[in-house]
Parts: sequence; C-alpha cells; structure tokens
Amino acid sequence: MNHLADCIEAEAKQNNFSGIVLVNQQDKEIISSCYGYANKSDKRENNIHTRFGIASGCKLFTAVAVCQLVEQGLISFESRVLDYLKKVDFPLFNPEITIHQLLTHSSGIPDYFDETIMDDFEELWKTRPMYTLRQLNDFVSLFQNLPMMRTPGERFHYNNAGYIVLGLLVEELSGMSFCDYVELHIFKACGMKQSGYFTLDALPANCALGYIEEENGDWRTNIYSIPVKGGADGGAFVTAPDMQLFWKGLMNHTLLSPVLTSLLLTPHIHVDGEGYYGYGVWITLREGEVIKFHIMGYDPGVSFRSAFYPTSGETVVVMCNTNSGASQIFNKIDNRL
Repeated sequence: MNHLADCIEAEAKQNNFSGIVLVNQQDKEIISSCYGYANKSDKRENNIHTRFGIASGCKLFTAVAVCQLVEQGLISFESRVLDYLKKVDFPLFNPEITIHQLLTHSSGIPDYFDETIMDDFEELWKTRPMYTLRQLNDFVSLFQNLPMMRTPGERFHYNNAGYIVLGLLVEELSGMSFCDYVELHIFKACGMKQSGYFTLDALPANCALGYIEEENGDWRTNIYSIPVKGGADGGAFVTAPDMQLFWKGLMNHTLLSPVLTSLLLTPHIHVDGEGYYGYGVWITLREGEVIKFHIMGYDPGVSFRSAFYPTSGETVVVMCNTNSGASQIFNKIDNRL
C-alpha cells in the first residue's frame, strides 16, 4: 500500500486536491490522508473528522429508508407510488409508476434538474431562490406540473426528482420528516454521530465549505449555488469515518435484513457506460460477479466517491470540497484494488 499512498500524494499535490482520503480493509485503516482547507479564509485545515457535503451520494440513504419501509410491510417495490402519496398532487404523472421504477431511475417522470441536458446547477436558482428550499415539499413545484418524459419502466434515465418523490413517500408512511428519519434510523443506527442534513446558513462545527473556482483563479463558496438544506436526492454532510460506518452497517445487516440487503444490492438495471444500478447504488460486474458497489456525488463545490469491494472487504471514501478532485483520486485507488 506504500506505492498507492505515494500515488495519492502525488495526485493530490498535482491537482491541488482539497479533501479526505480514507481506505480501510475490514476494520484496519490502510490509508488516511487530509489535504487543503475546510475554510480558506481562516486557513482551517481539513481533518479526518471534517464533515463534507456528499451531494447525490445520499441517494443510497434514501433507498435504504424505502427498503426499511418495505421490510416493515408498509409498502412493496411494485406498489404504485401515487396510491400512497395523499398530501401532494402530481396531475400529469402516470398512475402506474412503481417504487421499483423510482429507485432504479426508470419511472419516466420529469426531473427538476436533468443532468443530461443541463450542466449548471446554479441556473435553477435564478427564478427560485435556493434559500427557500428547506424541506422536500419546497422542491415539488419545480417538477410537479411537468409532463412525463417517457413510459414508466422503459429505460434508465438518472432522475433527481424521483428520489424527492421517494423521500415524500418516506415522510408519508413514517410520519417523520425525511431528514429526521434518516438521521434516526440510518445514521444513529450505524453510529454515524457526526453526520446530518445541515442547513448552509447554520452549519455546525467542523464542516467544510464548498468552493467554486472561477476562470481567473479566484474562488467563492457554494452557499448560493445549492439548496440551503439537502434532502432525499442529496446534500447531507458526512465524515469519512462515518461513511465507513455506513458501509459496515449495510453489509453487516444492521440496517436491513439479509434478504432486503440483497435486493438493494441487486444489479436491477443496465446503464450504458456505467455498468449497473441497484437501489441507490452503482454496481460494477466482471464476468458476472460483483467487484464493486459504489456511490458518487457532484454539486458546485462538492465532489465525492465511495465504494465497497465485497471480495476484499475494502472500503474507499474520497471527499472533496471543490467541484472536482474526488474522481481522480478515487480512480487511482480503484485501479489498484
């Protein structure tokens, strides 16, 4: 692992990486490295317990929450979503959309931010101030009255709004706010004491600010570039050790029974160029065998990659508080595992 550590160090210096790299095998720490500043103005350095936004990496938390509801018998994967959503109206949605289709990005519903046709997340907030988005219901008007994009089940098309709808379902069936549900039934259950869905205008101690670099080399924070509080499609703040605890809790069946864990981690749908997708998780196969479960998240001022390798038992967490950086480091590690 010394050679890998040297490669990470060289990559971090070459690209001015700001973030955390943590690699464990079972419960043994292999690599633990910190780079850059959590707060550039105060020159507060990132440390192993710094909390980073992880953007869409949170979709796996949402999928686990839904699977817990299935395990409780409150819903099934083939249940029609609109049969259970009583407090929100989606007049143009196909009534046949299922939980499974939302989890696998194959529902065909419209998205409030379609990453295949939009590349600037900040464009959304020109007409809808980001500081107004503090709970899941605040996102609904962004896509509520848009027409269906395609027939449910037709194919994979990455969809943020689909996970907002799943979060609304969690709220409907649990009687709790989505963020409170995840913090209690997932974070607390795994011992993730430092993680949570924090608002950007009231961040707790030891959070990394996200930074966006301008073309002229200047930088600014991302506080006006992303929703003020994360939700079911992304935006929690997590530490690298807590992310390791999450993988452990998932794989040890702390969060779900073996049957539901297996269903969550099943390669349900093929994604061109990306392998397969389960429920909230990307899956890489080689000769029919799973070699990696992984999640990723990208927002202005945020880049994140994490993976679990079932054969070796290794987990990798790369957190970064700039637009890019996590993928380059992660790929260096991935190529050697």
